[in-house]
Amino acid sequence: METRELICIGCPLGCMITVQMEDENVVSVEGNTCIRGDKYARKEVTNPTRIVTSTVKVLHGDKNLVSVKTKEDIPKGKIKDCMRALKNISVEAPVAIGDVILENVVGTGVSIIATKNVEKQ
Repeated sequence: METRELICIGCPLGCMITVQMEDENVVSVEGNTCIRGDKYARKEVTNPTRIVTSTVKVLHGDKNLVSVKTKEDIPKGKIKDCMRALKNISVEAPVAIGDVILENVVGTGVSIIATKNVEKQ
């Protein structure tokens, strides 16, 4: 049996969580004070995902860059590929919060969206 120790990020308490695993299956989760901790721990040890934030170039805008993020979590193992995909992307101004910058980033089914407004210059 394998034991994994985590600090929960499901809420501000930051509980120390102990997860017992048998092969790839979660046997028990202990140390969480809320249900979010149990859910976070199970997901983190079996299928870790993350929101990715970055910037992309803006052409003809009042700013040179616009901040972007994945609309949903993507698998942790796809983060580097996601960043590579964003490296050479540029968008034409204007850009509005929520605009889709790139669909289906690295085959995840998740879009990259703008998180700031950029006006046309």
